[in-house]
Amino acid sequence: MPRRKTNYDELLKTLGYEFQKPELLEEALTHVSAPRSGGKSYQRLEFLGDRVLGLAIAETLYRLFPRAPEGELSRRLAELVRRESCAEIAILWDVGPYLRLGAGEAHSGERRNPTILADVCESIIGAVFLDGGYEPAKDLVERSFKSLLEAPRRPLRDPKSALQEWAQGRGLPPPTYTIAEQTGPDHAPQFRVMVKVKGRDAEFGDGPSKRIAEQAAARRLLLRERVWKEEEHGTA
Repeated sequence: MPRRKTNYDELLKTLGYEFQKPELLEEALTHVSAPRSGGKSYQRLEFLGDRVLGLAIAETLYRLFPRAPEGELSRRLAELVRRESCAEIAILWDVGPYLRLGAGEAHSGERRNPTILADVCESIIGAVFLDGGYEPAKDLVERSFKSLLEAPRRPLRDPKSALQEWAQGRGLPPPTYTIAEQTGPDHAPQFRVMVKVKGRDAEFGDGPSKRIAEQAAARRLLLRERVWKEEEHGTA
């Protein structure tokens, strides 16, 4: 079981920030179960950091994607501030060994708990905001979330929505979906769906439900038209 580190030099180096009030960082790393915490934990800083993170990401997206519509910006924002993304950043910061936990939590592996790691990511951002203001906090967010900004871990849109937006952006009617074939027994059907976009060849998709087959067909068309890339959205 990793033991808690008491020297923050490596963590500060990773964060790229030097605290004027080191007690804020200590609080940001303190779980409610920690002994001798004086009733303090990271919960209030997490509350603040969540809002600072959202604003910093929103401002960064607005600047980096000047032509993106509001819907795409919202989807990118939701992807970046979700708990899984925050936990991933906390792992990159290697905050686990620095957490102040109760003995039971420490021995049960809570230093690797994604929920706690996500909370601490936000609490550290809140601590930097209180210590140095918005600009240092925004700089920390931009540096730390850079890889997620450039390469989202999940598709930002489902294929059908993406295909409809693509068609509308070209002044075309919405895509149409038709069941081309249905096979298999009633309790385990298999659908083959055809999608058509005006002026483009039809594409087909298969799946155990009409909805899944429609999504597969839309994904194939997006990939074929090079609207999507396989390395970002998977093969059809």
